[in-house]
Amino acid sequence: MTNLLPEMAEIWQQTLNWQPTLQQQTQFQKLYELILEGNRQQNLTRIVEPQEFWEKHLWDSLRGIASLLSVNFSSASPALIDIGTGAGFPGIPVTITVPNCTITLLDSTRKKITFLDNILSELALTNAKTLVGRAEEIGQHPQHRRAYNIALIRAVGSASVCAEYTLPLLKQGGLAIIYRGNWTEDETAALQNAVNQLGGVIESIEQFTTPLSHSIRHCVYLRKISTTPVQFPRAIGIPSQKPL
Repeated sequence: MTNLLPEMAEIWQQTLNWQPTLQQQTQFQKLYELILEGNRQQNLTRIVEPQEFWEKHLWDSLRGIASLLSVNFSSASPALIDIGTGAGFPGIPVTITVPNCTITLLDSTRKKITFLDNILSELALTNAKTLVGRAEEIGQHPQHRRAYNIALIRAVGSASVCAEYTLPLLKQGGLAIIYRGNWTEDETAALQNAVNQLGGVIESIEQFTTPLSHSIRHCVYLRKISTTPVQFPRAIGIPSQKPL
């Protein structure tokens, strides 16, 4: 008995002005099956029911990059990084849907990265690569610092911690996309203080409702406008213990 993901073509179209191709739909289905299989070996996600998986892992991942779905990056392929990718969200759905970008999936757990390597080969996704490491170290690494156009971060620490993880990795003019559930004015104030120190600005905070369960979600978009001072990101553990 195969668990089939719903197609939801109309909802994709209405909410994101986009629909998966047949190939992308097949890749989503295969991703779902591989996650269910991987869940037996390691704890990847509690979200396994088809509709919930579609909404919370696929739709939610792509909602954050809705503005990119209609862009044609024919001239320059943007470099993306997904920080703390875990079971591959939002990174893998993004890799499937924005094929002319290159994406780095970063996680500190080697077992998860090994699992993702298998997914990338099973889905024949040649535009993604994996990286084992901590955001604090990668952000100080010359190969990665100021190397990315877009940084995605979902379910990792407070917003100011996310800012400290993402902004050092971005090129001038790059965009950090922070995926959140709830959001408060207090968080905006705390984040404002952090981005001021990190060379960024809060470009927008979008609130939206998920199409099936009608849950409130937010995406926070930070734009990098000046060089991040060399001391950021601080050493491992410090950003989360002493947020800016």
